[in-house]
Amino acid sequence: MKNIAVIGSGTMGNGIAHVFAQNGYHVHLIDISQDSLDKGLATIGKNLDRMVAKEKISAEEKQATLNNISTYTSLAQGVSNSDLVVEAATENMEVKLGIFKELDTLCSANTLLATNTSSISITQIAAATNRPDKVIGMHFMNPVPIMKLVEIIRGYNTSDATTKAIMDLSVNLGKTPTEVNDYPGFVANRILMPMINEAIETLYNGVAGVHEIDTVMRLGMAHPMGPLQLADFIGLDVCLSILHVMYDGFKNPKYAPCPLLVNMVAAKKLGVKSGEGFYDYSVSRKAEKVSAQFV
Repeated sequence: MKNIAVIGSGTMGNGIAHVFAQNGYHVHLIDISQDSLDKGLATIGKNLDRMVAKEKISAEEKQATLNNISTYTSLAQGVSNSDLVVEAATENMEVKLGIFKELDTLCSANTLLATNTSSISITQIAAATNRPDKVIGMHFMNPVPIMKLVEIIRGYNTSDATTKAIMDLSVNLGKTPTEVNDYPGFVANRILMPMINEAIETLYNGVAGVHEIDTVMRLGMAHPMGPLQLADFIGLDVCLSILHVMYDGFKNPKYAPCPLLVNMVAAKKLGVKSGEGFYDYSVSRKAEKVSAQFV
């Protein structure tokens, strides 16, 4: 596989495009908005500049990476001649089903289709196509250029050949692929999201404040960042969406989202991307100041 199409140029999409391009793959980055594509490319450029400054890559390697990326606002043009399509659009079932139905008609019969979904059923997504054996989950971690893990999720009909091809490809990207089964939340979010939700419940019930909760988990449990800061980094809307998927899938009350999380998302307090969540990011993208509503 040498020709990779990536659908979505947001945080995950541009990170996935960056990693493929840096490892010598020809990448078609696709989005419905040229402005979004330009922002995605700018982010890739900044991340590469950071790597050059740290002497992890050379200026020539940076330019070669950028030269490997082409942008498209047409899905049909963007996925043409692709060996693999990686979908990294919004975490919404209907959106993903629509994309995969269209990909099934646009791509050649041999093209593998992967989704970067963090919680939605691969089996259900694959059922929207006539090639369920060639559909797989390829869940990268954020930030993609740095994090080593890729969760590889087999749908009910995903073939051994497809799984091996994607496992091998992930190794070629310098990642550590880890195969898991297709249940809501997979492994990463099935464990992570209840912890984040419980941290929000702890705040909601007045047990401790934002800074105190995160300090306990950082210094007491050796987490690189506290769960509330991590929720802000992921996006509170994404956390809520994943919890809904898990609650709907298992019907277990332990996955029911905390009312505080629901209210914050309704109020558009989504974390880093909106400028405010549990922390205030109006001055800096670092979690240095607790949001005024929790002080």
